[in-house]
Amino acid sequence: MKTLTTGLLGCLLLTSVVQADVFVSVDAKGSYVLSNVHRPGRTYERVIHEPEKALVSLDQQPQMIARQPYAELVSAAATANELPAALLHAVIREESRYNSDATSPKGAGGLMQLMPETAREMGVKNVYDPKANIQGGAKYLKRLMTLFDNDIALAVAAYNAGPQAVLSRGGVIPPFAETQRYVPSVLRQYRRLQGLAVDAPL
Repeated sequence: MKTLTTGLLGCLLLTSVVQADVFVSVDAKGSYVLSNVHRPGRTYERVIHEPEKALVSLDQQPQMIARQPYAELVSAAATANELPAALLHAVIREESRYNSDATSPKGAGGLMQLMPETAREMGVKNVYDPKANIQGGAKYLKRLMTLFDNDIALAVAAYNAGPQAVLSRGGVIPPFAETQRYVPSVLRQYRRLQGLAVDAPL
């Protein structure tokens, strides 16, 4: 049930409109699979529904995004990679609290805490350069969004724990304590930046 209750904090679909409908199913091993994307061969029940009036289109980002640190760099990276700026800000806030010099004990560096191997793959030569870091992080997050069929919760989980940790479990948020905290925290911030009430009844 832990994966289920964590995911209920918010699982949003990236299409032309960001939605907050959430569906749950049970896989062959008895594990809960929480998603906003219907997977072939599974029966889903919708457990959260966002009213139509709460939907926010990607070209109507709230003014608060423009007041965030590195707003122009984030906006450019979001546009280049077809991602919501709010999502990039949410990841940056959780990863580094906007500290471009941040370095993790595992060796991840910069605003979006890119590991050396990931930085190389994304063409980032200096992870402590804000523009390069944000562009590389956005490119990597877009790759994860594509890998997980635009399921934001799973893409965010993979950003934290690695894509294999999600894939090897059949598409559920890994049961790691850090990841179980990380995903809902990012999603709460994402919703807040979009102007959606985090604790409002759905």
